[in-house]
Amino acid sequence: MTTSGRNEHAAFRRALVRRSHTLSRDLPWIKDPRPWAVLVSEVMLQQTSTSRVLEPWRRFMELFPTPSSCAEASLADVLAAWRGLGYPRRAKALHDTARILRDEYHDVVPSDVDALRQLPGIGDYTSAAVASFAYGETVAVLDTNVGRVLSRALANRRLRPSEARRLASQLLPRTNPAAFNQSLLDLGAQFCRATPRCAECPLAQHCAWQRDGGDDPAPLSAAVSRRQAPFEGSNRQLRGRVLSALLEGPRSRRELSNVLSGVATVRGDEVLGGLLDDGLITRGSQRYSLPHARGLS
Repeated sequence: MTTSGRNEHAAFRRALVRRSHTLSRDLPWIKDPRPWAVLVSEVMLQQTSTSRVLEPWRRFMELFPTPSSCAEASLADVLAAWRGLGYPRRAKALHDTARILRDEYHDVVPSDVDALRQLPGIGDYTSAAVASFAYGETVAVLDTNVGRVLSRALANRRLRPSEARRLASQLLPRTNPAAFNQSLLDLGAQFCRATPRCAECPLAQHCAWQRDGGDDPAPLSAAVSRRQAPFEGSNRQLRGRVLSALLEGPRSRRELSNVLSGVATVRGDEVLGGLLDDGLITRGSQRYSLPHARGLS
């Protein structure tokens, strides 16, 4: 990196720290000191907007305040608490993680990024986020929000994943890295959005894209998610309908045909087969149901 580049990055870092109080969002998991609470929030936030996570997170933490309490519940109970969030495989992964934390970590969430990454459903972002926000580890947090900030404000070009990770690490201060990571997330979530609010952004004068112009570099840049396929009519929607029906009790294939109304039999079987393969439902001799037994393997 050139001297001018280092100076620009340092100026951006200082400006972000100065304005952090104006960016801060009132999110309950930020104030919760429990690493388990942070882990639950980060798993819920995967591919899901913050507004949709607020109430489910509160409900989940009331029901399952510790890894053991989650591990000892049935998967059906965990899925019921997860209701409304979508992507139920994340709920099963969290349930599996809770059992590992209970059995192998004495109910303690590890602080090491590599150890976190070995847990079910925990990838690069979530492991870094938990290490940073729960334990204050000096590790950069790189998600869609941060990826947009880096590509626009710092680089003004598309970034490869390795470039984005390196840049995020270079930008991280030695003092209070967790607060800095949170401010970057807040900036991306509120101003450096997919449709950016540049005119209102408190860091606009430190943004390379605003200064130098050109096409928006954020789309397809590292860590910037591509648009999801429409939910309406998707298999994701059908899976959610099946799980909602089974939360009320076991159903036969014929009874589930009402839930899968208008869907070809082959596609309905595909949806049910996928849920079975994911371990989210079970099939008896005549009915489908949610796994209720404790200590599921």
